[in-house]
Amino acid sequence: MTDAPTLHTDHLILRPHGNADYAACRALWADAQVVRHVGGVPLDAQAVWFRLLRYAGMWSLLGYGMWVIEDRTTGAFLGEGGLLSAERGLPELEGVPEAGWVLGPQAWGRGVASEAMGAVVGWADAHLDAPSLRCMIEPDHGASIRVAEKLGFVALADSVLGDKPMRVFDRPRRPYSA
Repeated sequence: MTDAPTLHTDHLILRPHGNADYAACRALWADAQVVRHVGGVPLDAQAVWFRLLRYAGMWSLLGYGMWVIEDRTTGAFLGEGGLLSAERGLPELEGVPEAGWVLGPQAWGRGVASEAMGAVVGWADAHLDAPSLRCMIEPDHGASIRVAEKLGFVALADSVLGDKPMRVFDRPRRPYSA
């Protein structure tokens, strides 16, 4: 697979990133509140551009990657979510796709992360030959932990990335049912 499929849920569209998303991605990743649990440092324009290029590369090389999450009714950019391989050097993440999501404040507390990532893990169950998916969340980020648990992820190990404590969660692949 070289192109990301488009996924539809009741309230969302998950679609491939394009050049036109650069401004919205820049705003998302420059927001200190958004990145406080994802690296903790706002990204500059070049880092966001390289992120967009990396997203396309993951689909091309790995057959999975990230999607833009947009409101199905308004078309508003709400954030990003999907699967990645980030080569973080953590043994718990090696050999399995890592699930991740980042939403702008306008999407917080609305169930957007659960709905979007539910579509992602369903797609993964149907299309990937991976034994499980993993995700990494700061132990004090209760909202993301609740999303992960709702999706069937369970705590696997505590780790450290850089100088930050992290908890790695695992979700075994489930039989796909349409």
